[in-house]
Amino acid sequence: MNRKYALSHHTFLLITFCTLLLLSSCGSRKFKYSSDTKAAKAADAMANLHSKRLYRFITDWAGVKYKLGGLDKRGIDCSGFALLLNKEIYGVSLPRRSADQAEVIREKNQQQLQEGDLIFFSFGGRAVDHVGIYLNNGFFVHASTSRGIIVEDLTLPAFQRVLVKAGPVK
Repeated sequence: MNRKYALSHHTFLLITFCTLLLLSSCGSRKFKYSSDTKAAKAADAMANLHSKRLYRFITDWAGVKYKLGGLDKRGIDCSGFALLLNKEIYGVSLPRRSADQAEVIREKNQQQLQEGDLIFFSFGGRAVDHVGIYLNNGFFVHASTSRGIIVEDLTLPAFQRVLVKAGPVK
């Protein structure tokens, strides 16, 4: 009986070991490919920020809901987020409205954008009606009306079609 038990025990251990080996190798492949996801690329953009204060500011506000006219953690809009970020991180005062903020930048080409530059959009026509802050590698942070404070890919066609101007504060 002991020999039979030992044999079944060894078989069980062998099957368990093979199963764990198979699962861990599948997990490794899955992890390897995850760096291609939007979330992984956004996380890379955050990890590559030069300013750790900017990193902490964004992570502290991440997920805060959008609220038109809002200026606190109960809800904030895009221009309010840009205003608070620039004041706290760069010591720069901005006007309250995104259209007015667009008037105080030194415009530059999209390929020349640097961390902290403002990016302006026109979702409703020709006038500026949205602002975000450039991070790096084509990513920016903004207050999305549907998802709150979020890091997104500026190279997406939905953003490229409505991009109006970008650059640092004068």
